[in-house]
Amino acid sequence: MNEGHDRDRSLHILPAARLGVRVAALLLVVWLAGCASGPRSILPSGRDGPEANPPPDLVNVPDAQPRVEAIRNGGPNRPYEVLGQTYVPIMQDRPFSERGLASWYGRKFHGRRTSSGETYDMYAMTAAHPTLPIPSYARVRNPANGREVVVRINDRGPFHQGRIVDLSYTAALKLDLLRGVAPVELERITFEDIRTGAWRRDAAAPVVLAQAPPAAAGPDAPAMAPTTPPAVTVPADATIAASTLPDAAASDPAPADIAPARVITTAGRGFWIQLGAFRQRDGAESFQRRVAAELDWLAPMLALFADSPLFRLQAGPYPSREEARAGAERIREALQLVPVIVEKR
Repeated sequence: MNEGHDRDRSLHILPAARLGVRVAALLLVVWLAGCASGPRSILPSGRDGPEANPPPDLVNVPDAQPRVEAIRNGGPNRPYEVLGQTYVPIMQDRPFSERGLASWYGRKFHGRRTSSGETYDMYAMTAAHPTLPIPSYARVRNPANGREVVVRINDRGPFHQGRIVDLSYTAALKLDLLRGVAPVELERITFEDIRTGAWRRDAAAPVVLAQAPPAAAGPDAPAMAPTTPPAVTVPADATIAASTLPDAAASDPAPADIAPARVITTAGRGFWIQLGAFRQRDGAESFQRRVAAELDWLAPMLALFADSPLFRLQAGPYPSREEARAGAERIREALQLVPVIVEKR
């Protein structure tokens, strides 16, 4: 039904009734505005933009730093409906890319709750997407000028045909998209991209081993683990063992429905927690499954590295030493082992 026809019909409403309709509509708008945690884009349209005195030098705000964050069950990842259309969020860690239009939102929603429950900060590097997992990370590129940004997905929207992402004010500024809606290319950054560092534009292509290399001969006696978690700095292509366990020690039954971590030889920069080193791949994979079964919060962060003659099970990367230490303490208390913190540059 076109807009003009709607206006003609409104002429037949009695003045008192017409006033009641307007009051009801106003109350509906106020109610929707108060639903800060609801779908943001169903709010009435209106002018948006920066605050009167935005912070200086926003163009130099660093991109979001990808980290492995478990995909939340339920909450913002439940199927939902907006304006008669049903959206089913992605719950798997898998590649995703698309092309479409990007918009942005600013002071109108600054300080309100996002779909994730976090507070929206128009000056942070975040974005809203209808179906990408919350939380997750994505690279957004403006093909008109070649500029790229990395954002953290923590909100839902947009809900306009043809639009694929709603950027924060700063993300749109860095892409030179503040003038309006414009075409972009979006690509999700997977857990494997984060573990290997492949998401970085300056990173070399990661090496993934399809088959395990031959096991090296040597004594089966385990090396003793240190009594306190040390912090070790090593090159990105090297690792340190928290403990070298005999392969038989890790052959206990483990849940079969937990897939083993892929074996890789390079790791993303940052801080890693090493849980153990094994002479046999089967032992490392069995231990990985046990850890994943007992510590579901750690499962997405686990990675298996081939560092001949050993296979090393590590979790990460963490962006700071403090976060890695906190994670190591949780692991120590839960598994009664002493992990090693490794920094890879």
